[in-house]
This record gives sequence, structure tokens and C-alpha cells, in this order.
Amino acid sequence: MKTLATLLICLALYTVSFGQSKPFVLGRVDSIRSTVLGESRTLNIYLPEGYSSDSLSKYPVIYLLDGSADEDFIHVAGLVQFCNFPWVNVLPKSIIVGIANIDRRRDFTYPTTIEKDKKDYPTTGHSARFLTFLEQELQPYIQRKYSTNPSRMLIGQSLGGLLATEILFKKPTLFSQYVIISPSLWWDNESLLAHKPACLASDFKQKTTVFIAVGKEGNIMETDARRLTDLLKKANSSALTVGFQYFGDEDHATIGHLAVYRAFQYFHKNRLP
Repeated sequence: MKTLATLLICLALYTVSFGQSKPFVLGRVDSIRSTVLGESRTLNIYLPEGYSSDSLSKYPVIYLLDGSADEDFIHVAGLVQFCNFPWVNVLPKSIIVGIANIDRRRDFTYPTTIEKDKKDYPTTGHSARFLTFLEQELQPYIQRKYSTNPSRMLIGQSLGGLLATEILFKKPTLFSQYVIISPSLWWDNESLLAHKPACLASDFKQKTTVFIAVGKEGNIMETDARRLTDLLKKANSSALTVGFQYFGDEDHATIGHLAVYRAFQYFHKNRLP
């Protein structure tokens, strides 16, 4: 009986030692209290392999709109890790800051003159406030807390692409690379495209790379993406490098991942600033 008891105990210990599991950790979660927005915002952070706050190494930062865990953070983090592999070597090791949403319509749109949109989406129109949050609170926070270099990329799709375009037009020095996917430039009857972009001003000297992508998403969205591309390219700015790709086999739901990968390849080919 003692022998049987001993065997059972050994079997139990064996099962425990070989059956234990632990969480798979992809990144960390920060929270920043925003005075500008009047709320706390969740940040999903991915740190590259070998990252250490004690190291002298400094890393580029990728700011990801729609950066919640159930939005784009996980698949983009995986793509960044893949592109960091030495045998791929498309992207330098980078920090990702996924900005989780609370009200994306509020944060990603400027005021509209369309009465129906005002009625249907009453919280819209506060992108200026969100832009101030990015510039005055979020970027300084990331620079203080993490080992960063001056290279900053912004990724935005749909309304996020609209916001990325607005930033490029109004505050282009906030980022050095822009990934603009399926931008909702139809907002407010395409009024943003009528603005004179600050990134095309004669005194704009920061080397900036832009990649614009659109899929099979209807005439308005496809035409607007091409109009944006033409507007930026025809200026022949020495500071601006602009790429465009049409993904005819993808739609609004499926284009994101592939477009980000193509953007990374484009930036690599054209040398990250």
C-alpha cells in the first residue's frame, strides 16, 4: 500500500511538473491620464527583442491608431517582429504604441458641415484635441519612459487614415513616416483635400515618407486615395517621398495587414529617415 501511495504521489508530481502553463506575454499595458482629453487612455506597448531601459540603444516608435488588443495591435506587433528577423530585415527593431480607442469618431474626425452626419454621429469633430494629446502628452510620455530615437511612424486606417492625413497636412513634423490606409477622405464632402498641406510648404524640410494604400472599396474611397497621392506627388517636394499601392484583391476589411507590410517594405527601400 505504501508503495502504491508513493507511486501515485510521484505520478502526480510528474504530471504537475510537465503540465504547468504560464501566460504568453506579447507586451505591456500602460495608462496615461490626459488633461487635454479629460480621461485616461490605455496604451498597448510592444518592446523589441533585447530591449532594455539600461541599454544605450535607441529605437524608432510606431504609433498605431486603433491600437486596442481586439483591433490592430496584435497582428501589427506580429508583423513588426517578423520584419525584424535578420533573414527578413525589412524594419529596424521598433517600439509599438497601440492607442486603444474610447470614441474613434470623436478623436479621428474634424468638424463637419453635413447636418446628417452631425445628427447621426453627435460626438464627432474633435480631432484637433486628439492631435494636441498626441503632440503635448503622448509623445513626451513615450520619450520619457522608453529608449527612443527621433524616428516616429503613424499607422491609420479608415477614419484613422483620415486623421493621419490631417496630421500630415497640418502638423507634418509630428511623424517621419505615415502609413495611410483606406482614408475616409469623404468626410465633410472631402473638405480636407481642399486644404493646402503644410508638408508641401516651401519651408518644410523634414525628410518624410508616406505610403498610401486602398483596396476595392468603392469609387469614392478609391478616387480620394488617388487624389491624395497625386496632390502630394505633383508638388515634387524634396522633403517628401510618396508611395501608393492599389490592392484590387482586398476590401476595407482585409487590406490592413498586407498594406502595413507593403508600407514597411516601401520605407525600407526608400530608407527610413
